[in-house]
Amino acid sequence: MTKMTRRTLGALAVGTLLTGGAQAQQVLKVGLIPSEDSRAMLAQSKDILEALEKNLGMKVQGFVASDYNGVIEALRAKHLDIAYLGPFSYVLATTVTPVEAFAIAETAKAGRTYYHSQIIALKSSGIKKLDDLKGRNFAFVDPASTSGYAFPLAGLLKAGIEPKRDFKTVIFTGAHDANAVAVANGKVDAATIADRILDAAIAKGHIKGDQIEVVWRSAPIPESPMVWRKDLSPELKARVKAAFLAINDLNWSDQGKLNGFKETNDQAYDVVRDTAKLANIDLKKQK
Repeated sequence: MTKMTRRTLGALAVGTLLTGGAQAQQVLKVGLIPSEDSRAMLAQSKDILEALEKNLGMKVQGFVASDYNGVIEALRAKHLDIAYLGPFSYVLATTVTPVEAFAIAETAKAGRTYYHSQIIALKSSGIKKLDDLKGRNFAFVDPASTSGYAFPLAGLLKAGIEPKRDFKTVIFTGAHDANAVAVANGKVDAATIADRILDAAIAKGHIKGDQIEVVWRSAPIPESPMVWRKDLSPELKARVKAAFLAINDLNWSDQGKLNGFKETNDQAYDVVRDTAKLANIDLKKQK
């Protein structure tokens, strides 16, 4: 088969998908969790969304909600077709609407498909271990955040620390980079943050790396997945997955430069479900 024939057949396949009936998909709507400022998330996702649009031959629209649950609600209402969710927000989403993880990013810097949650403080605070957090002001990211809430909460409880009882105040800032700024500005004494977002915050000058004490670090967490609604057509799912797997050497939201995307599945996030149990988080009550 010639290259021209393959290209022609590919174009016909896209045409069939887009014009094959009154209900044919015209636009792929992609949701993004606000792990950073919403404008930053859209700006840093621009290259990937444009590559996805090119690979699909279909218009792609990005959407960032005001919080993590906003993306889940948009999926449930079928206002979104696919979404970039955190591992924990994905697990939460599966309890309220039929969605499924299908792809995961491999970062170029670390060459891996996992990351870590951290609790950080300024070295000047004198906080060096978890026990030193007692009586301090503390920030989580979002109740639906993996590295910003579920994993560090499990770590704190395992160490015998109950945030409501042992911290002076507890706040939720809504974004990882906001946690870095809150620590840097002394708004809180310590905060949770994903390790890769801390690296980005340091690179952007939001906080000085040599002033940071990493008080706690989690075990590896599977990277944030791309998920789709299960009721999308099999043809569209196949094209979307192929479009993501064909992407490489581009920047992706808070993850930075990627080697590319790899396939994943729902079972890969059982470790997140297990951590939620350890943290005594009732997934059904999170919604």
